[in-house]
Amino acid sequence: MTPLPWARERGAALLAAMLTVTLVATFAAAAMWQQWRAIEVEAAERARIQSAWILSGALDWSRLILIEDKRGSETDHLSEPWAVPLEEARLSTFLAADRNVSQQDDASTGTEDAFLSGQIIDLQSRLNLANLVNGTTVAEAALAQFTRLFSQLGLPPQELATLVQGLRQAQEPAGSNAQVPLMPRTVAQLAWLGLQPATVAVLAPHVTLLPERKPVNLNTAGVEVLLAAVEGLDMAGANKIVAVRQMQHFKSLDDVSALLSPAVRINGDAHAVASSYFEVQGRLRLGSTTVLERSLVRRQGLEATTVWRERSAGMP
Repeated sequence: MTPLPWARERGAALLAAMLTVTLVATFAAAAMWQQWRAIEVEAAERARIQSAWILSGALDWSRLILIEDKRGSETDHLSEPWAVPLEEARLSTFLAADRNVSQQDDASTGTEDAFLSGQIIDLQSRLNLANLVNGTTVAEAALAQFTRLFSQLGLPPQELATLVQGLRQAQEPAGSNAQVPLMPRTVAQLAWLGLQPATVAVLAPHVTLLPERKPVNLNTAGVEVLLAAVEGLDMAGANKIVAVRQMQHFKSLDDVSALLSPAVRINGDAHAVASSYFEVQGRLRLGSTTVLERSLVRRQGLEATTVWRERSAGMP
């Protein structure tokens, strides 16, 4: 049976209407997706900029704490304000110290969901890798310290040999050897020198890499570092140092020497009771975004300068 002409026309019109609706829905969905994407990109960029400004402010605050600490004391120890970690707290609790900041102002700036935490670490509480090699010359006193540390941590001596060789090669003049490794900036980059990742992980809490040679601060060093840094020191002596400084920090190296036997060697080249280099760690949680920042701060007199900063995304 042949369809009537008016029936064919009505079917064609219905098909055209369905195609039109499909096209309109497709274009509308594409437009909505583009708008959503633009909003998400703008929100992410705003969160990134806010995070950068807040963490920069936190770093400035940390530098101010270190400067004020220097005004009041010539020594650095673990009972000072800089050594107290900042537990995670809502940013508005800091802004509330200013009476001009209201809860409404806090909401308008988008910081009501911002949480800040962090700490300052004395990097001279660790053995400094920069002490090991001066140019291409190995410092025997520093090598002895690292030999004791590797022995305590159960690390193979050949890994120490690899570390020393890598540091020597990295400091060779440019062009003298095409195969020289890059000089690491942080402990995490020691794998560039040929160390195994497992070795780097074990060493990380006990060593640092500073831009210059610096002694170990006996007011802040842990037991493992004390045993490695002080020739002739045994576990009883290291525990004694830690126990005494918890009650009263050492004001001079003579205070440390008075605790120990004459066989234990304390000297100003390898040991100190004050520090110049600190690591500032900051963690900002802003909504669903978490940003981690580490900075190396050098304090010289009443000035605190940032040597380097690195920032990364963290787990929420």
